[in-house]
Amino acid sequence: MPETPDERLRPRSQVIDRAWRALGPGLEPLSGPDGAPLTRSVKLVVLPLVLRPVLRPDLAGDLLTARAADLAAGLLRADGPRLVATARWFALLKRVRRTLKVVGGNPQDLYFQRCYELATEHGAPDGPDAEEVARAAVLEAADQGDRTVSALRGHLADPARARAVASALAAAWESRPLPPPAGPAPKEGTRALADAVLDGCPDGGGGEAFTALVDGGHGGALGSALWGGAASGWGRPGAPAHLGLTAEPVPPPPAVGAGASTTSLPAPLDRSVYERVFTLLRAPGHDGLPPVPELVDAEAARACAPLGLAEESLRVALLVGGRLAVGLDPLGTGAGPTAAHRAVDRRWRRESSVSRARRATVDPAADQGPFADLARALRDPWTAYVRRLWARLHGRDAHAVPVSDTAELWALLDGIAYSVLRDHRARVRAVLRSLTAPANDTADASGSAA
Repeated sequence: MPETPDERLRPRSQVIDRAWRALGPGLEPLSGPDGAPLTRSVKLVVLPLVLRPVLRPDLAGDLLTARAADLAAGLLRADGPRLVATARWFALLKRVRRTLKVVGGNPQDLYFQRCYELATEHGAPDGPDAEEVARAAVLEAADQGDRTVSALRGHLADPARARAVASALAAAWESRPLPPPAGPAPKEGTRALADAVLDGCPDGGGGEAFTALVDGGHGGALGSALWGGAASGWGRPGAPAHLGLTAEPVPPPPAVGAGASTTSLPAPLDRSVYERVFTLLRAPGHDGLPPVPELVDAEAARACAPLGLAEESLRVALLVGGRLAVGLDPLGTGAGPTAAHRAVDRRWRRESSVSRARRATVDPAADQGPFADLARALRDPWTAYVRRLWARLHGRDAHAVPVSDTAELWALLDGIAYSVLRDHRARVRAVLRSLTAPANDTADASGSAA
């Protein structure tokens, strides 16, 4: 049987892990106990500074072709000496930090990228002035410590500042681009253009349709229509117009807010300014964001923009991603409407590790059993997909990184699909373990496993 394209794809995380371990000793400060790179090492150093997927779209997805995997491994191998020097700088900065009694912020968040810069500029910290350079770097990071959740909390705890943000929110909400009085209506040809993008982007095509969507303001028009209570135009029964981006019939006016929790964040378009900034400050790479006061002001304006995003190419990415999400059919057997749908559905349907769970989800009784949530997730896949896509686009918006072409768009959409699939796979395995645990416990207690 000939090899299919999906069978040649390799998880990017696996490629990075293997290439990292092959670099040998010296990376311990950036690695876990088992020798694998720390999560922050990957997100703060390997991806943005070594692989640089923004410049190399073929490395942007969670799955890499064999050629892209070889490129990623080669880049890591070539950067090995600099990564070892980065690790040594990080160990030195942590030691200097303790000497200076600096306690604010996470050292990995504060120093990983700075250590890579120092390794690039100075090599390994072997020179007589290495400790002084490290001292200056620690103090500089301490001065820039206003990009923290603590700084956000303190900023909005001031009543005068909170009132100023509330006033800015009210003004931005009042001037938001509402749909015409005759009622919200999607722009003509939006769905056809989105399908053209989805049909072409897996192979690098669809560029003209994507440009037409961006230049025509179709993403902004969709966001404005939601404020007017637009009826679902996605072509799938039961899919709300906002695809789960809000728990309300229409997106509500945003509040200033005074707290946030990663375990109980509301839907994206229901979040307060505090919650929106909170998620940005908790994400890797937040050191590149503006200081908290500027970030709060920017989020107050962005929260009142269509779809909660300021940049049109990102709104269009959400529109196209929504069209992909509502057309997914992981439980079905038919061919999807576009090449993108078929590629994602094929990956879901080939998941041998969750085949038992999928059979359970088509049983009506599953709605009352341990697979109830999994059944809903498979039957209505758009909520998890669109919310995760929005979060990724929100981060790009805050960092002023638009979607430049359909290759970059497909890397983003495909990566989100793979990420949602991994989460589903983990949930399925957790349920299966919970179902088999009692039987194992009984067998152990009786002394017979037969």
